[in-house]
Amino acid sequence: MATSTTATGNRTPSPPSSAATADRRQALRRRLYRWDVKGTPYLFVAPFFLLFAVFGLFPLIYTGWVSLHGVSTLDPNHMTWNGTQNYTMLYHDEVFWKSLRNTLTIGLLSSVPQLLAAMGIAHLLNYKLRGRGFLRVALLAPYATSVAAAALIFQFIFQSNDAGFANWALHIVGFKPIDWQAGNWSSQIAVSMIVFWRWTGYNTLIYLAAMQAIPGELYEAAGLDGANRWQQFRNVTVPALRPTILFTAIISAIGSLQLFGEPYLFGGSRLGINGGADNQYSTLALYVYRLAFNSEHLGRAAAVAWVIFFIAVIVGAVNALIVRRLRKST
Repeated sequence: MATSTTATGNRTPSPPSSAATADRRQALRRRLYRWDVKGTPYLFVAPFFLLFAVFGLFPLIYTGWVSLHGVSTLDPNHMTWNGTQNYTMLYHDEVFWKSLRNTLTIGLLSSVPQLLAAMGIAHLLNYKLRGRGFLRVALLAPYATSVAAAALIFQFIFQSNDAGFANWALHIVGFKPIDWQAGNWSSQIAVSMIVFWRWTGYNTLIYLAAMQAIPGELYEAAGLDGANRWQQFRNVTVPALRPTILFTAIISAIGSLQLFGEPYLFGGSRLGINGGADNQYSTLALYVYRLAFNSEHLGRAAAVAWVIFFIAVIVGAVNALIVRRLRKST
């Protein structure tokens, strides 16, 4: 830095040159630019993480804390430390295991036919059909319908007497009427039909969007090799849809763990809370509600909720493992 001599002989620094000032400003601009490039994306996504922390992460952690205590819904502020007692009690709880089996059974009865039907309908809509726009909108109508309205309609369809449409159809083909709500398999099939009706159209549109992203050259090459439409679907469409099929399967599995409205409303106000007279169509989500608000065992309900969370984590881990293997195979 340049200096100057005063009248008293002292040497004082001279003002910095304009070149040095410009260099410092340029360095500051570069530093601000780097901060902007690195920090701005985090600012954009920060509202999501804040909302997730408040409405997702905190309730999850607090539920885990409650699951280690004995808590009554009537007095949630009074907690008694139980440790893992709420979890060990579930091991001897027959209703819990029955609800777990019912959740898996209803999930399979609804998800497997639902995804197969959705894929078939999407394959048909992928061709040039008249009224495709109307059909796509119509497929979303069940998804947009309230679960209460859907359950009420199916409650009339699966009435135990001959007035129900299902028993009327069975009578036409020579079968005896079925008490749909009383039996284990019959009630679970009825609940699965509600889920099937509501979500098939939603998954159809997902498959249709994925099919339209498949290059047409693949079908042209398969056609030149003499493959018919079924062979093209099996050898071209299905392999290209593997990530989408896996995604819908995982979403359906997690949705089955959260199944509450369909069995609750299907049984009505008297039997819905218990999932039937013998818990024949009770699910884990329904059991959580019953423990918390009917039996006032909030700690045990929180333990069941965390079991559902652990199962969802296992499903997600299996999904990640399968995706990794699919990427390595390709």
